[in-house]
Amino acid sequence: MIISNRRVTGLSVDVIAELVAELGPLWHERHQARLASRPRTRAVGAGAKHRFVFVDRLLAALVHLRHGATHDVLACWFGVDRSTITRAIGEVRPLLAERGCTISPGVRLRTLAEVIDHLGASGQTGIVDGTEIRVRRPAAGRKDRDRFISGKNKQNAVKAMVLTNGDGRLLFCSPTQPGSCADITHARELGLVKLLADGPAVEILADAGYQGLGAQTGGRVVTPPHRKFKKNAPDWYEEMHERQRKAHSSRRIRVEHGIAHLKNWRALARHLGRREHVSDMVQAVAGLLSHQQTADLGPRRQR
Repeated sequence: MIISNRRVTGLSVDVIAELVAELGPLWHERHQARLASRPRTRAVGAGAKHRFVFVDRLLAALVHLRHGATHDVLACWFGVDRSTITRAIGEVRPLLAERGCTISPGVRLRTLAEVIDHLGASGQTGIVDGTEIRVRRPAAGRKDRDRFISGKNKQNAVKAMVLTNGDGRLLFCSPTQPGSCADITHARELGLVKLLADGPAVEILADAGYQGLGAQTGGRVVTPPHRKFKKNAPDWYEEMHERQRKAHSSRRIRVEHGIAHLKNWRALARHLGRREHVSDMVQAVAGLLSHQQTADLGPRRQR
């Protein structure tokens, strides 16, 4: 039932089968490495055997990401202890995050440099924007407590940078930063300025939060037009400025659609767990969405 119903996991049966074939051996390898890395008092192969197989571990992680189900609920659903679910999700989530974004069968983008090279080689336009995920407020007395307060939403949050192509296909999702980090600062720390200045000629559309990157990248980052008249602007200028602003917004709106698809996975609507896990979660969901989008397009649409 869980595998066959796409509303439960957000993924088709074929995509889940590909995930099992790809991640199963990696999980088993890491599991054996963990066992071998610590002193043993029993012979290899002795002790309790796993009843919670990898397929069920993967499904528990997918349901948790898709619907934000608590570990207690999943434990009751799968008939295991809550600690088993917590351990399983903690093992599967990094594997999903490391996969990157799928752009065609067998081809994935894992770094921002690979995304810029892909856009340059294919002649596509990229669209960049930041998105925030609400998190728990740090405990009182912590020195960095105010770092997570977003200046935009006035809430405790972490921020990720999302990059799509002109059609809204997810190409990259960055690790998260505290919510107080500005969009343009986050982009600079990720190396976007250097990659665009030294790399292929790529057009990147961005909102007003990235104004200033255009001058640093030779005009490759395109932001909304500056307003030259702050007071008493002529009617002709108001009309022209509004027309240019709407034209830019209509091209850039696709990245908002991509972010909306991310937030449909309820674990990213508001995260109530450990803040350090959010990076893996958002990157895992981005990779899963891009994989499903590639599968939905099919071989004919990919040509």
